[in-house]
Amino acid sequence: MKKEPSKEEYNAYVEEITPTHSCVKNCINAFICGGIICTIGQLLSAWISGPQNMNEADTASYVSLILVFLSVLLTGLNWYRSIAKWGGAGALVPITGFANGVAAPCIEFQKEGQVFGIGVKCFTIAGPVILYGIFTSWVLGFIYWGGKMLGIL
Repeated sequence: MKKEPSKEEYNAYVEEITPTHSCVKNCINAFICGGIICTIGQLLSAWISGPQNMNEADTASYVSLILVFLSVLLTGLNWYRSIAKWGGAGALVPITGFANGVAAPCIEFQKEGQVFGIGVKCFTIAGPVILYGIFTSWVLGFIYWGGKMLGIL
C-alpha cells in the first residue's frame, strides 16, 4: 500500500516542480516582442502609405489585415505559440494575439468537422472578449449619453 506523503514532503514536491518566473525578464521579453510587432506594423504602414499614396484610414485597415493574416499564418504553422511563450503579453495583447486566439481553436478542433469542430470552437476564446467588449461599450455609451442629457458632460 502506498504511504500518504506528509505535509512537508508534499510542499517540498510542489516547490520542486513549480516553475519559477522572473518578472523583470518577462516584462523585458513582452516589451521586446510587442515592440517588434508594433515596428512591423509601422514599417507596413510606411510601405503602404508611401508609394500607394493612401489615406490614413485605408492604410490602417490594410496594416490590420496584414497583421491578422500573418498571425493566423504563424498560428497555422504552430510558430505563434513559441512567440507567445517567449513574449508573453507582448504577443498576446496586440491584434495579432486576438487573431491567434480565434485561429488556434479552429485549427485544434478541425478534426471534429466544419460545424462541430471549427464552427463551435472558433469563438471559445474570442467570444467572451467580443461579448463583454460590446456590452461594456454599450454601457459606457449609455452613461455618456445620460451625462450629456443631464448636462454633466
